[in-house]
Amino acid sequence: MYDFLAWLEASALGDAMRGSGVWTYGLVNLTHILGVAALFGSVLLLDLRLLGAWRAIPLAAIERPALPVAATGFAIAAVSGVCMISTNATEYDGNPFIYVKFPAIGVALLNVVAVALLPAWKARNKRVLAAHERAQLAVAGGLSLASWLTAISAARMIGYW
Repeated sequence: MYDFLAWLEASALGDAMRGSGVWTYGLVNLTHILGVAALFGSVLLLDLRLLGAWRAIPLAAIERPALPVAATGFAIAAVSGVCMISTNATEYDGNPFIYVKFPAIGVALLNVVAVALLPAWKARNKRVLAAHERAQLAVAGGLSLASWLTAISAARMIGYW
């Protein structure tokens, strides 16, 4: 892990981030927070719906705006996060919260793929789902919330290590 972090810190991106002044880092950090907010806000609404909240509202009515906002938020958070970590990447070596954050993000992203492959997800807007199908989607929604909350909590703790 240290070799990758050292490479990232020594990269042109790391040099640019360190050489561009304190305001650049602050703006990149703000961008990261806004990306995470867009991602998690969208995911929260969708996952709560999968867990059974707002059953009178069709899933499609929440999904249509939530998915593109979540994807955009993730992209913004990922790019800005790489920029921030490149500034002093080697200082994160050994930080236990890094080893919680990134696997939690990985689980959350694998969950997205798994949900997309579920027959229940594919049929969600075509017919009334059976109880076991709603249960599958609820489990996926719960796993998603747990994963993203874990990643966000670990990320917040990184700076305190």
